[in-house]
Amino acid sequence: MLKLLALDRFTILLFIMVILATFFPVSGQAADIFGVITTAAIAILFFLHGAKLSREAVVEGIMHWKMHAFVFAFTFAIFPILGLLAKPILLPMLGQQLYWGFLFMCFLPSTVQSSIAFTSVAQGNVAGAVCSASFSNLIGMFITPALVAYFILGQSTHGYDPTASIIQITLLLLVPFVLGQILRPWIFPYMKKMPNIVKVFDQGSILMVVYGAFSSAVVAGLWQQVSGMTLFLLIVACSVLLTIVMLLVLYVPRWLGFNRADQKTIFFCGSKKTLASGVPMAQILFIGQPLGMIVLPIMIFHQIQLMVCGVIANLWSKQSRGIE
Repeated sequence: MLKLLALDRFTILLFIMVILATFFPVSGQAADIFGVITTAAIAILFFLHGAKLSREAVVEGIMHWKMHAFVFAFTFAIFPILGLLAKPILLPMLGQQLYWGFLFMCFLPSTVQSSIAFTSVAQGNVAGAVCSASFSNLIGMFITPALVAYFILGQSTHGYDPTASIIQITLLLLVPFVLGQILRPWIFPYMKKMPNIVKVFDQGSILMVVYGAFSSAVVAGLWQQVSGMTLFLLIVACSVLLTIVMLLVLYVPRWLGFNRADQKTIFFCGSKKTLASGVPMAQILFIGQPLGMIVLPIMIFHQIQLMVCGVIANLWSKQSRGIE
């Protein structure tokens, strides 16, 4: 219950950031300074993720490659296919920028913090969730820009070079993660004394990025471009996508013979999309595009997935305790 309340509190803070950006947007030189601070916070976050992930968990997780392959298939194949198949419906309904944001969301890796937390609550394979979610984000640093370059920017921006974007994402996300892994013997003992430090940087960096992104979008006239009906249709589209994926990721692993703990891990890792990595990637990949509209779908999807997964995780937790 406390974890659910924490998630609800974060959801409220996200809405507060949107409201602040709507009425008090940061702009000009202040926006540039704020962007530098936000970038530093994101780099520190992925450094802490690297320092937190133990070598033992990496080795144990690698051994369970079938489960990881299944999660990756949903994350980087099923989601994108569904997003592309929805184009004839969503493009005229949402418009180009919001559909790009919806498709970009489908290209993103899984979440890290919440996937692990929900798997733990539901008494699934936590070590597998740690590795699957972490590897998903590492691989996503290369797969997501490639998918965006081919399916989105390749059709609209002449001369776009995905290599430059991959290098920027690597420097922002992967290099700090690797440094965290290298320095883990010295950093992790201090992290154990501050167990909430990763959560603080995780949520804090997201709030900063959202405020910055929506500030620039508001200055550019976001709320004149997105009507209440369009916003409602976007919420419906995200809900339908999540429902389809969750049904698939719930029943297909059962048919393939995965044990109960692995089924829970696949469910939580394979049905979710990251906001923490997604928004920084969007800043790099969609330069010159209306960033607020690009990140709006992942913001909405993120809130829906947290609420639904929270309910399911607690239900499975109760069922496990009943069995025991």
